[in-house]
Amino acid sequence: MNDPTIITMLAGGLACALIFGWLTQHLGLSTLVGYMLAGIAVGPYTPGFVANREVASQLAEVGVILLMFGVGMHFHPQELLRVKKIAIPGAIAQSAVATVAGWGAARAFGWNNGAGLVFGMALAVASTVVLVRMLLEQDRLGGRDGHVAVGWLIVQDLITVVALVVLPVLATGATSASSLASPLLLAFGKAAVFAALVWVVGTRLVSRVMERMARTRSEELFTVAVFVVALGVAIIASEVFHVSAALGAFFAGLVVGQSRFGPQASVYMSPLRDVFSALFFVSVGMLFNPNFVLAEPFKVLTALSIILLLNPLVALGIVTLLRDSHKTAATIAVGLAQIGEFSFILGALGLQLGVLPPEGLDALIAAAIVSIALNPLLFKALKFLERGWAPLAAGPASDANAPTGKDAEPIPVSLRPVVVTGTGELGRSITRRCAKSSIPV
Repeated sequence: MNDPTIITMLAGGLACALIFGWLTQHLGLSTLVGYMLAGIAVGPYTPGFVANREVASQLAEVGVILLMFGVGMHFHPQELLRVKKIAIPGAIAQSAVATVAGWGAARAFGWNNGAGLVFGMALAVASTVVLVRMLLEQDRLGGRDGHVAVGWLIVQDLITVVALVVLPVLATGATSASSLASPLLLAFGKAAVFAALVWVVGTRLVSRVMERMARTRSEELFTVAVFVVALGVAIIASEVFHVSAALGAFFAGLVVGQSRFGPQASVYMSPLRDVFSALFFVSVGMLFNPNFVLAEPFKVLTALSIILLLNPLVALGIVTLLRDSHKTAATIAVGLAQIGEFSFILGALGLQLGVLPPEGLDALIAAAIVSIALNPLLFKALKFLERGWAPLAAGPASDANAPTGKDAEPIPVSLRPVVVTGTGELGRSITRRCAKSSIPV
C-alpha cells in the first residue's frame, strides 16, 4: 500500500466518531455533538493524531451529497400541504427575521454584506436530523405539533436549496441590485433547466433502472444503483450545469423518493448515509479552532442568542398569531433552538467561495455544538411547562381555536394496525419500528 492516507483517515476519523458518539449518546446528547468533538480531537488545533484535512473534505463532500439526497427522498409535498397555513408563512417569516439579525450581527463584526447574508441564513436553518430524532424520542412525530414542525423544516430545506443557487452569485462580488439581477436570473435558469431535465429524464430512466435492479432481488446491486444515481446526478449538476453538487443530489433524491422504490432505497442507503454523514460532521469539527471561543466569545454568544432566543421567540409569536395550539407553538419553538447540517453546508460553501470568513464558520460550529447539546434538555423541560398550561389548554377558549377537519389531531398510530407483506430488510425494519412503538403488526 503506497499511500495509506485515505485508510488512515477513515480508520482514525470513524474510530474517534464512534468513541465520542457513544459517549455523547450515553450522556443523553445527540451523536452529532460527538462527531463534531471527534473532528476537533483529530484536527490540527489539538495534540495527538491529526487527520488529513484535504482527504477529509473530499469524503465530507460525499457526506453532503448523501445528506441532500436523503432530504430529497424524504420530501413529500402532501406533508407540507397538510400544514401549509402554519408552516409556509411561519418558516418564511422566521427565516427572514433570523437572516436579517445574522446579517446585522455580521455587519457589526465588520464583515461584508455577502458574509452577513450567509451567516444569517445559516443561523436561520434548524437541523432536520436533530428535530426528527427529538420528536421521535418525545413521541410527538405523529401529532399535529410534530406534523407542523416537520412541515416547517421542509420549507427551511427549500429555502436552503434556493440559497445554494444564490451563494455562487454572491461570490462574484456584485453588490448592487442591477449587477445581481442578471447573474441571479442566469443561476436560477440553469437550476430550473437542470431540475426539469432530471425530473423528465429521471422519472423514466431512474425508475427503469430501479425496476431492473429490484427484479434481481439483490440488495447489493440495488444499493449500488441508488448510490450511482446520487453521485452521478450530483456530478452532472456540478460539471455540466455549474450548480452546486448538493443541489443536484437533492433533485436526484426527489426523483428516487417519488418513485415506488423510494422507501426501499431509503432503507438500503441508510448505512452508507450514516457513515459518510459522520465523516461530514468530523470534517466540520476539524475546521474548528477551539481557541476561537476564548478569543471571540462575543461572536459565539451573538450566534447563540439568535439560535436559542430569537428563533424560538419569533416562532412562538408567529404560531400564536396564526391561532394554533400552545403545544404546537412550544414544540416548534424548542425544535428550532438548534442548527446543524444545513448550516454547515451553507457555511462550508460560503467559506469555499470566499464569501464567509473562517471565523464565521468557527462561530457556527461552536453555536451548533452548544445548541444541539442543549436541545434534548429543552425538550425535557417542555414536558414540565406543558403540565402547567394543560388546564388552560382544556378550557373553552382553547377549544374554539382548536383545528378541525383535515387539520384535526390524527388518530394515534397505536390504534392503527400495520400489515407487513414480505420478510426483506425493509419489512424487518418496519416490524422492528412497529414493535418499538407498540403498534400491532
